[in-house]
Amino acid sequence: MAEIGKGVTAGKLASNVQKRLTRAQEKVLQKLGKADETRDAAFEEMVANFNKQMTEGTKLQKDLKAYLTAVKTMHDASRRLQDCLAEMYEPDWFGKEEMDAMAEDTDTLWLDYHQNVTDKSLVTMDTYLAQLPDIKARIAKRDRKMVDFDSARHHFASLQKGKKKDEAKIAKAEEELGRAQRIFEELNVELQDELPALWDRRVGVYVNTFQSLAGHQEKFHKEMSKLSQNLNDIMTKLEEQRQLKKTPTAAAKTGDGAKSEEANHSESASSAPKSAVTNGSDGELPPGFLYKVKAIHDYAATDGDELELKIGDMVLVVAFDNPDEQDDGWLMGVTESSWMQNKDISAKGVFPENFTQKV
Repeated sequence: MAEIGKGVTAGKLASNVQKRLTRAQEKVLQKLGKADETRDAAFEEMVANFNKQMTEGTKLQKDLKAYLTAVKTMHDASRRLQDCLAEMYEPDWFGKEEMDAMAEDTDTLWLDYHQNVTDKSLVTMDTYLAQLPDIKARIAKRDRKMVDFDSARHHFASLQKGKKKDEAKIAKAEEELGRAQRIFEELNVELQDELPALWDRRVGVYVNTFQSLAGHQEKFHKEMSKLSQNLNDIMTKLEEQRQLKKTPTAAAKTGDGAKSEEANHSESASSAPKSAVTNGSDGELPPGFLYKVKAIHDYAATDGDELELKIGDMVLVVAFDNPDEQDDGWLMGVTESSWMQNKDISAKGVFPENFTQKV
């Protein structure tokens, strides 16, 4: 059995070698103009389109991988930056817990973005390109079978034109010609159907790839913008906290008998006669009115319960409904212009004391 196997393998090898020699001879004759060559201009255009398609698809796949590498690099850099900030951020600073949560959210956002682009865009390109090598191999096989067909055709024609006709050889050559033609035409017809459809399909692949990429980019940047705004708000609050600590408040550290701001406000509310502290404001004063201050700095409100101030604004300071809610360095009040116009105490809000001056 081993000898038969060797014989079959050797025979097949010899046949393949003979085919290569015959094809090489045929190609030489065609290049020298001594043998005509089967040509199909329409098919050659299809092959040119296919080669272009394969080149463009491979480049797009390569650039997508490079983009994902860049996303991974940016993710790593972002994580290191967030870790650095978390290490430096002291526990008693404003928004410590929010900062820690924000670092986790940022990391998750980067991970999701990288995974989504990989799954929806890169995998689409990988699947699309995976079919092209098989098509390329079939095109090459079709070219070889076309040379076999031309060679069989020329061999059959030469036997028919010979002076001494050998009918047995002619019949065998005709049979080989028919077989070569059938194999070539089967491959040719299949590819003529597939190549135009494949060429058209590339448009849908590009659309799906970039629509998905654009969609995930939009979502990522929208969510990242929210986190960036939160970070900016926390940094603003931290700076305000620092400024308040730098400037002593009216209730601070004056020695024996000093009281908390809450106590001072309560005492002022109960003891100060309204007529003595109106500072020229006419008419009815807001409930719990204590005294009047003037804004010496602009202040932009960052929460709904804060009061917006412009330099020169006069503010009527009122007591907190619940003294326990008052933070050090903050007052409650309503702008004098608003009160004179509307007599509406609901327009009151908190504001930093060191942005104002008592009048």
